Amino acid sequence: MTQDSLQHRLLIACAVAREAGVLQKRRFLDRDAMSFKFKGPHDYLTATDGEVEKLVRERLLGAFPGDTFLGEEDGGQVSDRTWVVDPIDGTSNFARGIAHFCVSIAFVLNGVASIGVIYAPMSDELFAAATGMGATLNGEKIKTTKVTQLDQSLLEMGRASRQPQAAYLSVLEKVMSKGVALRGGGSGALAVANVAAGRVDACMETHMYSWDCLAGLVLVKEAGGRVNDFLAGDGLLKGNAILASAAGIADELSELFNLPLLA
Repeated sequence: MTQDSLQHRLLIACAVAREAGVLQKRRFLDRDAMSFKFKGPHDYLTATDGEVEKLVRERLLGAFPGDTFLGEEDGGQVSDRTWVVDPIDGTSNFARGIAHFCVSIAFVLNGVASIGVIYAPMSDELFAAATGMGATLNGEKIKTTKVTQLDQSLLEMGRASRQPQAAYLSVLEKVMSKGVALRGGGSGALAVANVAAGRVDACMETHMYSWDCLAGLVLVKEAGGRVNDFLAGDGLLKGNAILASAAGIADELSELFNLPLLA
């Protein structure tokens, strides 16, 4: 695929993300009509998730009918050109009235995550990146931090309730022993995007699904950071552990978590 074709897809994805964000915001502000249920422990689902995914699917496949689509809610198909979408990342925040959520759109080309777009409607922040084109936030270039010491770093880390508590506690013990400061915001996609924007120094989680993090991983790579090989094995369909980091601490974190980095 040419750079022009990739850029065209990036521009379409940005427009679709903004449209999806408008719908998210409208539903979020209508608190009286908000309802939700649980797919699992602390795993929220709202009617808006399906509504947004349907919109994004229709727009992307309408623009690129030869592509395939994989969404968090309704699944889909994978091919050598697949859109991977989380209609609302941070659904627990969305459902509880916390204005920290987004739509996440990634494009996987021949097994490589090549486009990442994340839009947070309540802050009107559009993160966008494509392979070889750099990463931007609302059109301005972004870069990861220049931190080189773990005891001066801030790591964003969430916990998936589906994962064993012991694994999470083990990771916590490792990073805390190195003096790393920790935070969690309830949105994996925005956590990774914040690494790209230099707001935090790294993001790690023992398991994420592809729709939660692929867009962010493209952002981090294009912003000068390092990431693990998330798509190894069956990561696209089953998820994997994730590490995204500023370059200056990436090798140390990789060794600490036993997660090899992409070159």
